[in-house]
Amino acid sequence: MSFEEQYESEGAVATRPDDPWVAIVWNDPVNLMSYVVYVFQKHFGFARHEAEAHMREVHELGKSVVASGGREQMEIHVQAMHGYGLWATLQRSGE
Repeated sequence: MSFEEQYESEGAVATRPDDPWVAIVWNDPVNLMSYVVYVFQKHFGFARHEAEAHMREVHELGKSVVASGGREQMEIHVQAMHGYGLWATLQRSGE
């Protein structure tokens, strides 16, 4: 039995570098909505209406998926959000 077969049969979840990941920004009681819009525009290059739509999701639904792609790029986005003082995480797409 190969390593891959054994790994799969034990129920572990393996990921490939090209698997899709998402960056999620979560609601917090600290940051103003206008600041969150500013961060989304500055970092992601969103148009104002798009940044506001993501901010509303964060505020009303508790979170918003702000980017998707490879894991390394999503880690960069999450670290950037932390640098702006926002609470952000990454996860595999579809989880």
